[in-house]
Amino acid sequence: MPRTRHDLAARAALELQDGFYVNLGIGIPTLVANHIPDGMNVTLQSENGMLGMGPFPQEDEVDADLINAGKQTITALPETSFFSSADSFAMIRGGHIDLSILGAMDLVAGVKRVVVVMEHANKHGQSKVLKACTLPLTGRGVVDRIITDLAVFDVKADGSGLELIELADRITVDEVASKTEATFAISPNLKTLA
Repeated sequence: MPRTRHDLAARAALELQDGFYVNLGIGIPTLVANHIPDGMNVTLQSENGMLGMGPFPQEDEVDADLINAGKQTITALPETSFFSSADSFAMIRGGHIDLSILGAMDLVAGVKRVVVVMEHANKHGQSKVLKACTLPLTGRGVVDRIITDLAVFDVKADGSGLELIELADRITVDEVASKTEATFAISPNLKTLA
């Protein structure tokens, strides 16, 4: 069964590690903030100039000046710092961010690890996991992992393509293959996750 947007965010949160500085892109990635494991210290960064983003606010806490990359209102934490977007991009490009969890197109330069989280197909059922990107590139050969509602792929470091490492519950390899334009190898350690 395909994962929901919140299931995808929860799966993407498994990529987090204690002490990481993490940039969350627009769309599904912003939901990852709701799935940070209890007791894990992760600092969220937004390219609009905020380090240490807090959770989504309650109705009585909304401050329209505090927003994430998706222009959703968020909260500040006692340790939150604010700076210009130029400084924010310098932080990203300078290699100070451990992980970016992104949608289909976003910030990639200088980040240590890039994870793309997206739906496997568009609303017409056409694959979003393509042989080659058809959108303008913000970086070439920088994605490390792709998490979709059907499967998880690692991008092989040697540039030889994708490796299927996880299936969503009740999804088969044949179903993934029929909905994936790109070719992929199947991991000998292929897992199925609920």
